[in-house]
This record gives sequence, structure tokens and C-alpha cells, in this order.
Amino acid sequence: MKLLTLIVKPSKTELVKEALDASGIGGATILDASGYGSQRGQSETYRGTEYRIDTNPKVMFQVACDDDDTSSIIEAVKNAAGTGKIGDGKIFITELTDVVRIRTGETGSKAI
Repeated sequence: MKLLTLIVKPSKTELVKEALDASGIGGATILDASGYGSQRGQSETYRGTEYRIDTNPKVMFQVACDDDDTSSIIEAVKNAAGTGKIGDGKIFITELTDVVRIRTGETGSKAI
């Protein structure tokens, strides 16, 4: 099993959710986040004073999936979130040793 952590632009949230749904993902954790990378934020001038915003708003998804589904999910997210420009985001892939569904006690793939 894998844990996919997807960092995308907020404007791509709905498209990524739709891509995950189409890939058979039954649920995801979605969090507001901020960060910086190559784009390093932006500068704005307000009443003659320049302000630097060092982070950009992002949305983070966490999705657990079976190993066999990982590649197709990654491709679906890349197609949904990608623009070819700096700041499109990242996908982190982590080995997931186990999952437990609290309500039923199911473990492993059955709990995803």
C-alpha cells in the first residue's frame, strides 16, 4: 500500500477530486496548506510600502491506495493539476505499512 501526498494549487482542488473519484478512490483527507518552492512567493506594494509574501496557498490531499493503483492515480492527478508552469505542485509517495478502520477493526487494503 502507498500513501500519496498531493500538493496542488487551490484552483485545481475540484479537478483533482474528480480525478481521484474517477480512479476509484473512495475518500481523501484534504487540508489547506501554504509553502514555497521555485516561485518563492510574490511582492506587492500597498500605499508606497512593498510587502513580500514568501509562501503561496496550496491544497494538500492525502490518499491511501493499493500498490497496483498507484501509477494510474498519479497520472490522473498529473493530468488534472498540471499546467506545465512552476507551482503546479508535487506528489510524495510513501510506503504504507498498515491501515486500520477504527469502526470495524479491518486492516490493510480492506480498510482503505
